Amino acid sequence: MAKTRKISLVLSDVDGTLVTEEKVLTKRAEAAVRRLHDAGILFAVTSGRPPRGMAMLFDALRLDTPIAGFNGGLFVKPDLSLIEQKTLPDDVAAKSIDLIRAHGLDAWVYRGNDWLITKADAPHVAREAWTVRFEPKVVPDVGENLDHISKIVGVSDDHDKVQRCEADAQAAFGTRATANRSQPYYLDVTHKDANKGSVVEFLSRRLKIPTAEIATIGDQPNDVLMFKRSGFSIAMGNASDQVKGEASVTTDSFNEEGFAKAIERFVLAPLD
Repeated sequence: MAKTRKISLVLSDVDGTLVTEEKVLTKRAEAAVRRLHDAGILFAVTSGRPPRGMAMLFDALRLDTPIAGFNGGLFVKPDLSLIEQKTLPDDVAAKSIDLIRAHGLDAWVYRGNDWLITKADAPHVAREAWTVRFEPKVVPDVGENLDHISKIVGVSDDHDKVQRCEADAQAAFGTRATANRSQPYYLDVTHKDANKGSVVEFLSRRLKIPTAEIATIGDQPNDVLMFKRSGFSIAMGNASDQVKGEASVTTDSFNEEGFAKAIERFVLAPLD
């Protein structure tokens, strides 16, 4: 008799994983999640996006698990009511903005329900607004109010600059904040406990599921922590070799139905 892997929850990254390069949730991906529900396996999402920037997925995927926005900095129910929030200390927020600017990156700030920027025509602003389906607020200085900040993002199309800023931020903050790239062009700075590894632990506690029974799937360096905390991990084909090396298995890319194929092959199919 074929054996099965004990998986009670699948936790998925969104961009680069669940949706395609064009931010589309394919019919096959939607069907794969529906099959998880039918098999009694829970499904949850986590992203660097604000929760409202994932709202278009809630009904399509019939989500009834906590939504982990800002890489675990903000947990909400599918109706967007608050469960738990982790914000940056004021001094860390100020230093993050200074560090991001010193590296020549644009700084974005997520505070409460607001996405704050200083230049409407800056790189990735229009694309991000289209992706999350709400507009940013243009302000003279994103660092004017430093309280209740959930996430600060450094943005640049110079990927080497973003990588260097990530390394310097990690060195500067140590255990006081989490600093990781969510895309090659985005550096996310969040509360020290706001990372995808902590999302695995939060869902384990809240849903009473052992971490060994949680499968995770993602594509970026900030997904590695959830790989390490879960019992089984899947790297997307579009992930770097470094990220792939941290996962249990690898699937195809986000433009080749990699998410759906992973669910079908590694979660729903019996082991040989």
